[in-house]
Amino acid sequence: MKRSFLLLSLALAVAISTPLAAHADDFPTSGRVEYVLECMQKHDGKYEYLYKCSCVIDHIAREMTYDDYVAMSTALRNQTMGGERGAVFRDPAPVKDMANKYKALQASANKACYVTQR
Repeated sequence: MKRSFLLLSLALAVAISTPLAAHADDFPTSGRVEYVLECMQKHDGKYEYLYKCSCVIDHIAREMTYDDYVAMSTALRNQTMGGERGAVFRDPAPVKDMANKYKALQASANKACYVTQR
């Protein structure tokens, strides 16, 4: 009993003295809502996708910071942009890599949450 109490006390002391770091799961509510509404719209506004799309953004939020999410999703979304402005998203290898990484993460989250790709 004493040993368990000692271990618990030690764990608590470490937890209290360790500064809280930013978690990957730090997405603002507005960012989550935007994702869910866009996802639902892609699926004909069906109410069941409220839960499924929320599940997807929760999966994504566990895997990356919000800043990374914004950069990667922007890279993917704008790869189809035409003209010179679109070249910034289509041509550089690091931007393509970011888009591909986000696309793979999103596909994995969609599969886990039973969201069909559209």
